[in-house]
Amino acid sequence: MSRPIAIDIDGTMTRSAGGIDERLFGPLREWEEPVVLATGKSFAYPVALCTFLGIPERVIAENGGVILVDGDLTVAGDSTAAREVAGRLREAGYPPGWPEPDMHNRWRETELSVTRSVPLELLDDLATEYGQTIVDSGYAYHVKSSSVSKATGLRRACELLDRDPEEFVAIGDSANDAELFDAVGRSYAVANADETAASRADVRTEGSFADGVLEALAEVSEK
Repeated sequence: MSRPIAIDIDGTMTRSAGGIDERLFGPLREWEEPVVLATGKSFAYPVALCTFLGIPERVIAENGGVILVDGDLTVAGDSTAAREVAGRLREAGYPPGWPEPDMHNRWRETELSVTRSVPLELLDDLATEYGQTIVDSGYAYHVKSSSVSKATGLRRACELLDRDPEEFVAIGDSANDAELFDAVGRSYAVANADETAASRADVRTEGSFADGVLEALAEVSEK
């Protein structure tokens, strides 16, 4: 019997060289329980991915800053603080996120994605000044409200789905998935996961990236 799942995108649903692994399309489309895409990407990306996968639009985007479930939209992050940090980075001579054209932040609504080439000490000082926190996804630094995370996003999604977070299985690879792992009934870190995620997961798969996802889905289906 399958269970509802919350699944990260980058480093999890992808191939090692990048891009969504098409082998996941069928299993996720045919999954009998709710599938929630939980990502640090800006809101537009997971919504589009749901469309291409052919699954209902159920997403946690921007590390919990935006939640969409079956047409019900919740905005939980602080876009004003993110814009202030971006402005201060520009004044300091750094990209206000990523170099132009900045596709990482163009459609971002509640947080700021920052290239990891920006000094972390500077970014941490700015985030603290504006009451924000930083999470390192392994691909970028995310400046976000300290009150939101993928875990808070899942709790909101569960309210809308009338489900308990303990029913969910989570699959991910990065530090921003660790709090999500703590919120669900069972969690899987794919083999390429960073140590923060791996240490908080119930299971570390033998396979990396999408191979690990397929391994986790097969195990969940058998239970």
